[in-house]
Amino acid sequence: MELALVIAVVAIALTFDYTNGFHDAANAIATSVSTRALTPRIALLLAAVMNFAGAFLGQEVANTVSDVITPPDGNHGLVVVGAGLVGAITWNLITWYFGLPSSSSHALIGGLVGAALASGSFVAWSAIQDKVLIPMVLSPLVGFTLAFLLMLSIMWVFRRRNPGRINRGFKIAQTVSAAAMALGHGLQDAQKTMGVIFLALLTAGYADRGDGLPFWVIASAAGAISLGTYAGGWRIMRTLGRRIIHLDPPRGFAAETTAASILYVTAYVFEAPISTTHAITSSVMGVGATKRLSAVRWGVAKTILGAWILTFPMAGLAAAAVYGVSHFVLP
Repeated sequence: MELALVIAVVAIALTFDYTNGFHDAANAIATSVSTRALTPRIALLLAAVMNFAGAFLGQEVANTVSDVITPPDGNHGLVVVGAGLVGAITWNLITWYFGLPSSSSHALIGGLVGAALASGSFVAWSAIQDKVLIPMVLSPLVGFTLAFLLMLSIMWVFRRRNPGRINRGFKIAQTVSAAAMALGHGLQDAQKTMGVIFLALLTAGYADRGDGLPFWVIASAAGAISLGTYAGGWRIMRTLGRRIIHLDPPRGFAAETTAASILYVTAYVFEAPISTTHAITSSVMGVGATKRLSAVRWGVAKTILGAWILTFPMAGLAAAAVYGVSHFVLP
């Protein structure tokens, strides 16, 4: 029974990873597609390949995720982890349906916390505060500010150049910035699924806390997020690429470069499971504000902000409900 539950939880985790891929595919490529720097299919293929590669670049974020909660050992603990994953998947699908670029990362953490609270499991609130909640608030502010400043610098440096030539040059540069963004997405988001799978292995006694991640965990998470990315998230892509602001190639490059930098710094320096959605969306808003503040469609931004605020508690509530039903069916 326990082995079957482990297999089921791993399968659910990889399903979450897949939904993360198609939900967050827009993070890496929406700006490049909207500026016509890349065609949608080429952009998706580039994002899928770089997502896969990024998953092999570290384990810091995975370790953080696996420490967020401490479920009980055995079958009960596996039910807790599985319920957290289902809660996250549920919120991912809801926000995907409405085209809202919410955070898969915060849906996952929220789901795990919701299931843990419903089951009476230990929740590492200090780790959540330091590595989830504080970055959740700061990363959009940093993304907006840095993207705004980078775009101002680009505008000043190229102020006397031919606009057509500048756009052509930045379309080429966007290939690099989109690849960097997709690599950072794999570094961050694939590791989150690895962390949950490792948590399930710990709970079932198939791994010890000091062990490194098994290769099959890394490879399967990398493959699932890449497949999901190639499937694409067209609804969210339209929101990021067009509805917030109509981007040109220099602004697309500045937004992607800023967001990618935030992903690398938070993964390697702070070991924080940062939201790729927050990073790129706030960066898009920052570069848009260099036109004029009214150029950003703040009504759309307000809707996105509402989804950001709701993600953690709603995923938690969904997970708690799933735990309640699962614990009744699988005592």
